[in-house]
Amino acid sequence: MKQAIGGLFLFLFALLCLLPLFLVKCAPAPADLGVRLYLVEEKRTITIELEEYIKGVVAAEMPANFHPEALKAQAVAARTVTVRRLKRFGGSGYPAVAGADLSNDVNDSQAWLNKKQLIAKWGLWAYYRNWRKIADAVEATAGLVISYEGRPIDALYHSTSGPRTANAEEVWSASVPYLKSIPCSFCHHSPRYQQEKAFSSAEFLSALGLAGPLATSGVSLRIVDRTASGRVKTVQIGAYQYTATEVRSRLGLASTNFTVQLRDGKIIFTTIGYGHGVGLCQYGADGLAKEGKTFQEILHYYYQAVEIKKLRLY
Repeated sequence: MKQAIGGLFLFLFALLCLLPLFLVKCAPAPADLGVRLYLVEEKRTITIELEEYIKGVVAAEMPANFHPEALKAQAVAARTVTVRRLKRFGGSGYPAVAGADLSNDVNDSQAWLNKKQLIAKWGLWAYYRNWRKIADAVEATAGLVISYEGRPIDALYHSTSGPRTANAEEVWSASVPYLKSIPCSFCHHSPRYQQEKAFSSAEFLSALGLAGPLATSGVSLRIVDRTASGRVKTVQIGAYQYTATEVRSRLGLASTNFTVQLRDGKIIFTTIGYGHGVGLCQYGADGLAKEGKTFQEILHYYYQAVEIKKLRLY
């Protein structure tokens, strides 16, 4: 009898110990929060659970050695971008491919890397350490998105802002109330804070499609005006005017916050910052986190008058 009672006791004890694991495994997962991701190189669409997708985005978009609070801020911003695009929430999806929500093309959506790609990037041993750190940041913010007036925001982010972030209208013409220029003195540790890029006259004119018109008259270049955040707005080259965004794109410059000079027969561009400059500055987020700011404080600093809320499906 005692053996039977003892056996029953052990059975119940084991069941109680295993029950949480069972519940975690069997609890209804948000399977309907799948992201249909188009892989550009493979030309196919896969479906991946939202939080797993966000882990791959954070791993691709932000250095793994950043402060955990910066990684959390990136996770929430990336999740917000994703939710805003998901068709099930009324988003536009990925217009180039029917049925897809986003692609892994950073120029269209967000960067995303799978396990094989991350091992190639970090190495096998670093992969496990970095992945655990990023997974912890994503899981600590699971379901959180940034909203403005009840809707997910366009949570733009970039690598390095320089002294100030940019107003949305400086890049895309339309003003956005939560994407306003603010001081950012927290990203000086970025390796791309200041860079130089040199061009010969021929290289410069060819990149801008001016090799014919200006080949004989030489290069006459002048910055016409700058935006409110200090970035270049318009450039005069000979008789032609270009937006700084077009110049940056054609020349492969790090940002539109640049100066230019002639030196040793070369045209030298010196850029401050890296990226479009709108929204969250990733190196700035890391700098703020190192000063003791939480991910919530970081997000409220870079996105004005917003709320951080949990998706109802969680």
